This record gives sequence, structure tokens and C-alpha cells, in this order.
Amino acid sequence: MGASGFDILPAIDLRGGRVVRLRQGDFARETTYSVDPVAVALEFADAGAGWIHIVDLDGAREGGRAQRDTTRRLLAAVGDRLRCQLAGGLRTADAAATALGEGAARIVIGTTAIRDPVLVGRLVADHGPDRIVVALDVRNNVSVGEGWRDGTVGIEPAEALRRLADLGVEIFAVTAIERDGLLEGPDLALLSTLVSLDRGRVIASGGISSIDDVRSVRALGCSGAIIGRALYEGSLNLGDALASLNEPGRDE
Repeated sequence: MGASGFDILPAIDLRGGRVVRLRQGDFARETTYSVDPVAVALEFADAGAGWIHIVDLDGAREGGRAQRDTTRRLLAAVGDRLRCQLAGGLRTADAAATALGEGAARIVIGTTAIRDPVLVGRLVADHGPDRIVVALDVRNNVSVGEGWRDGTVGIEPAEALRRLADLGVEIFAVTAIERDGLLEGPDLALLSTLVSLDRGRVIASGGISSIDDVRSVRALGCSGAIIGRALYEGSLNLGDALASLNEPGRDE
């Protein structure tokens, strides 16, 4: 974590080698922001970021590492300046180990965490709880695998978190899908419920669009925030957000 005990993780979502954002996880509602992911990552590093959150959207959809070449270039280019949290298509023990071996500081397991929680427990045992993050993608108060698809079977978020914490998971990235990419603010009620369980660190994702949103999720007890569209469209300046973490009296 940063010195404040809270990390801001700028998101780099990859599709076909481009940096994009989806609205509410919908592949049909895509906006392209750059064709040079390495340049974007270096800009975040120059602004003072300590982490980036890289998502292989094609891999998440296809169930494998579709953007492996691009993510490897990213890891090689910025690994000495930024810690990288890598998500998308990591559904086997081998894929997880390979991603960590290529330089990812942490990997994020999403769909597999819902479908095969025992595997997630094995990953934590093999690599340590600081290197495995579980993504809880929540739609209509249900944690779902393949979060971009409507009607996917899942379980209630608090129950999902408890079950996975029992298997050793200590870090959870929580996304309210209905708010993702809309710049309408985070789901504070959902985040508060999960933080109050006191079963691990909760990283907030979805809807964060202002410094006030960052302050709000931090005040709830979240350990970090993943921010995407707000940084690309200018409603939130990364340097200002990072500076806000060091404001006097904000060490909640």
C-alpha cells in the first residue's frame, strides 16, 4: 500500500491492443482512448501512481490470455516504476503462475473464483495472499462470473466474500457493474457492507469520478480504488487524487 494506507490504481483495459473502457461491462458500449498502452502506463507513472490495474478484456471474454503479448510489453516497460495488478482470462493454475512469473505483482481472479473457489484457495497457498486478488463483480446484489453477461448465476456478495476469505483470500476488488464506466459515483452501500465484514481488504471499483468519491470510499475503510474513465476524460486528475491522500486529518 501507499504511505497513506490507501492505493489508487489507474485502470488500463485492453481490447485488441487498444486502451478502452466499457460502460456497465457491455462490450457493445466501448470507447477507445489510446492505441499505445505503454505510453498510457508511463503517463500514470509520471503522475506519481504506484500501481496500475491492467485488464485483458478479450481474455476475460474468451477465457484465456488473449492480450498476453501486450501485457508482457506493459510489464516489461513499467515494471521498475509501477506495480501491476493483472486481470482477465486467468482461469488456471498455470496461467496464474505464468502471469506472476512475467512480472505482475498481483493477479485478479474473477469468474473462476465463483465457479471454482477451491482453485483460488490453492493459488493463495501457492503464491501468498498478497499476490491473489478476487474480483467480486456485482449486479443486482449478486456476485457473478462473466460479469458482462446478463443472467449469469452467482451468489450474494457478502456470502461470496466470506467463503473466499475462509479459503485464505485477503484482497477483494469489488465492482458495482451497474455503475461501472458511468461516472455516477461508487456504490457506497455495497462497499460499506463488505468492508464491515472485516474479512479482508476491499478495493473499490465502478463509478468513481471525483476526489470526493475517492475520499468517500477511503473513509468507509476501503484499501484502494480502481479508476478508469474519469482519468481518461478529465473529470478526475490523477495527481490531484494522489495528493488528496496526504491531506492532514485524512488517515482514516
